[in-house]
Amino acid sequence: MTLPSRYRGQPVSEGIGLGEIYHGDSTAAQNGHRGPATEDEVRAAFAAVARDRAALAADLREKGQDQQAAIVDIAALIAADSALIIPAVEAVRAGADGADAIHQAGEAQAALLAALPDPDLAQRAGDVRQVARAVADHLGNKKAAPPPAATFILIRREVDPADLIRLAEAGLAGAVSVGGGASSHAAIIARGLGLPMLAGADPRVLKAPDGHQAILSSARGELIVDPAEPELAAARTATTYTKEPRSAARDLTTADGQPVMLLCNVASAAETRLGLSGGAAGVGLLRTEIAFTTAGNWPSREDHLAQLTPILSQLNERPAIVRLLDFSGDKVPPFQRFQEEQGLTALLARPEALRDQLTAILLAGRGTRLSVLVPMVRSLDEVAAVRAALAKAAVEVGQEPPKLGIMVEVAATAANAAAFAPVVDFFSIGTNDLTSEILGLDRAGPASKPALAADPRVQSHIQRTVDAAAGAGISVSVCGDAAADPLVLPLLLGLGIRTLSVGAARVPQVARQVADIDTKAARLWRPAPAQLSADRTTPPRPAPRSRETALAAPSTSRTSSSRASGASSLSAAPTTPIAPATTPSRDTMGAAIPASPTVASWSSTA
Repeated sequence: MTLPSRYRGQPVSEGIGLGEIYHGDSTAAQNGHRGPATEDEVRAAFAAVARDRAALAADLREKGQDQQAAIVDIAALIAADSALIIPAVEAVRAGADGADAIHQAGEAQAALLAALPDPDLAQRAGDVRQVARAVADHLGNKKAAPPPAATFILIRREVDPADLIRLAEAGLAGAVSVGGGASSHAAIIARGLGLPMLAGADPRVLKAPDGHQAILSSARGELIVDPAEPELAAARTATTYTKEPRSAARDLTTADGQPVMLLCNVASAAETRLGLSGGAAGVGLLRTEIAFTTAGNWPSREDHLAQLTPILSQLNERPAIVRLLDFSGDKVPPFQRFQEEQGLTALLARPEALRDQLTAILLAGRGTRLSVLVPMVRSLDEVAAVRAALAKAAVEVGQEPPKLGIMVEVAATAANAAAFAPVVDFFSIGTNDLTSEILGLDRAGPASKPALAADPRVQSHIQRTVDAAAGAGISVSVCGDAAADPLVLPLLLGLGIRTLSVGAARVPQVARQVADIDTKAARLWRPAPAQLSADRTTPPRPAPRSRETALAAPSTSRTSSSRASGASSLSAAPTTPIAPATTPSRDTMGAAIPASPTVASWSSTA
């Protein structure tokens, strides 16, 4: 009998995966490269990988998967970067082996990035290594071994985002990467696809044998190879339960009968399908800027229609809250990167760009319960300017103006919510930026976690916003990552929040948690001070539950990730909080990446 082998890692995408180990190692084909590579062959290998990634990105855009396309585009830019190509070609000219020259050039650039103090920029080193490996494989005409016919778990030193996308419909059940972290592009893709993933894993996992059965548990931060039968049975129960189509998020109520509307945050048609299939009642936040983070100019009306139509066409008679372009912080496209004005200020300074987007939103949103959301609002004048532009666009297309709301994600706006409430139709609280500002944290830094929205200082700003909305008779929702955090969720419900918008892959999990929470108890519950620490790695204290659930539960704490009885053994261990998907801000770039203007461009892209 083979004993189980266990490998630890940082959970960067939630869930449980069950399948065979698959390394996908490349092997030389019969007609593989023979003899020393020439300079032209090295250049051709880089060009081939750039074309391949660009073609994959174009295919993803046609399918409405804009966020995934933007990430794959970055790989195409890396493969076309002279900072990688020239050193590799020069090394070959000096007599080096082609594959070695490519790996060395890639590692030199990766080392520059890995040494940067910003952890998100440092994780871009993995992108460079992935591309270098792909170029070397192409040069040697190496092909990855085909995946197993059954479900499988991918293990790589550096998991390539392109591999996750290509294998997602071939039975991929999860991924383990020795490199990377929560902000790596592979992790962002995994979260969007709803695939469990570990990063920063024990390097010994690379020796786990192909074809052996394994369980990947993000809750435990662990890959179990050759698990015992009881663990296998529990994993089968958990994965069967979590993959069933659900409608539980619709007509959702708390344990004490309070109705809750659960929506999803999306940037692509694929995420929208995932959220709706998980039971979301509609879209509570459509991030329109994600598709244009590599744009060379302001998007036209046609550009917006191409992005919005595949998403909004799925939302007939459903809520569809579309946020205006938010080119700020970590989402600045090349044409805006060195402009003084960014975000809403920049959009308002370009009336034609605002008009084009509002017109496209109105046209694509016909048939939905459409609302328009304004990001990073700081003044009443900004609201008035957008409302006037929206009214004009509505006249032009012959429609009634939809509801107009604002993101409450600036501390001063939350503190002065009573002044904004009479001039808007709804509030949407963005806890990520709000929490970071109130607590003085870098949103992209490792200390910033969704659970910190439970801090009393943040909670008081949320309470003030909820009270202002109630006084003006307008609705209020939370669309930040904290809405899906088990520590913060009961607090939000206790404050009176009844509309939540969460990541598409997390809708079923949050629905189950909401159904277990008693809002009366939540009003009185407060987390222990230790749970509000920025470096919290222990699991949160159990949220308030209904009396019936509490009486039926064992005395030990449990997570709300699954009601499947057999899954409890897979979710009892301490959980490392999953950091939100972040990308480096323009301010952190500076001159930190010296090798190439191109590198500076793709390194600051989501």
